[in-house]
Amino acid sequence: MRKIVSALCLASFGLLALNGGGQATRERTRVFRLDSMEGLEAVNTKADRVVYRGRKALHLAPGQNHETDRNSMVALVGGTDFKDGIIEVEVAGVPIVAMDPTARGFVGVEFRAQEHGARAENIYLRPTNGRADDQVRRNHSVQYESLPESPWHRLRKEAPGMYEAYVDLDAGAWTKMRIEIAETRARLYVNGAEQPCLIVNDLKLGDVRGQIGLWAYIATDAYFSNLKVTQTN
Repeated sequence: MRKIVSALCLASFGLLALNGGGQATRERTRVFRLDSMEGLEAVNTKADRVVYRGRKALHLAPGQNHETDRNSMVALVGGTDFKDGIIEVEVAGVPIVAMDPTARGFVGVEFRAQEHGARAENIYLRPTNGRADDQVRRNHSVQYESLPESPWHRLRKEAPGMYEAYVDLDAGAWTKMRIEIAETRARLYVNGAEQPCLIVNDLKLGDVRGQIGLWAYIATDAYFSNLKVTQTN
């Protein structure tokens, strides 16, 4: 199921910065409040505007006719031709255990997405793992995957512990994600931490560009607010 639905762009501006080679580059920053439905492409999800924990937000949930063989829900942000830069967003994920007893409330961000999100880099949170009593589950609190050829389970099997890590998460609470992307590297910072909780040095799609998408696992009530995108390339 696919439909066009909105992200309200509040600001767009540019400034000059120096890249690693000392050359001037122009940073372009756009801020999306995500409190309306304009300009989003919803893929395999029902997207609507709600108030969650005191703030207006974009809500993704399984649609009545969602594709049962596709586990992802995505809202692609129109006009985001993104390669390098910083993505900041606040997210909250609540598992729909009636739909999947093993659901963890997976919620996160796709970037450099192509083909309506079928090809994308994806970094997401597993909120209920962050404070689990099982240490192994805690170690799986954040995850990188690359769709479609390197999903999380393949990466876990081939390189255990390399593409996932622990971070403290409060399930259902608003959580700030900051992802810094440059060429084939990505760093994830959570809730304003000075150090990244996840480092990826070999993004599987390579040094490409594409859209930004707000992502969640199908058995999730997912909420997104205050998307800020700073592009350097």
